[in-house]
Amino acid sequence: MSPRRNRPKGAGSSGRSAEDDRSGRYGGWQSSENWQGEDWSVRHVAGASAQGKSYRCPGCDQLIPDGVPHVVAWPEHAGVDDRRHWHKSCWNAKDRRTTRVQRSRNAPKF
Repeated sequence: MSPRRNRPKGAGSSGRSAEDDRSGRYGGWQSSENWQGEDWSVRHVAGASAQGKSYRCPGCDQLIPDGVPHVVAWPEHAGVDDRRHWHKSCWNAKDRRTTRVQRSRNAPKF
């Protein structure tokens, strides 16, 4: 007997939508917010669930180290490829920030 597959064979992340990823694997709770006339899905990630990878916050352009609680947000009409990881304080201050983040010459562009 062969082992059970949990995911369809050959399914990449581009074929999945954000709705398919509501399983709660990040260990937080999810809500919906309206920002700039668009509905956003917002998931709060617990620190214990944020292990193994660091992310760059689009609000402050600083790294979010692994193990730090943060927010994952994406437009509701978009897929999982449009998710962005924010510091909680940056997400709460998103309306007070400027539209263009100034990076230094050698900063990575991601």
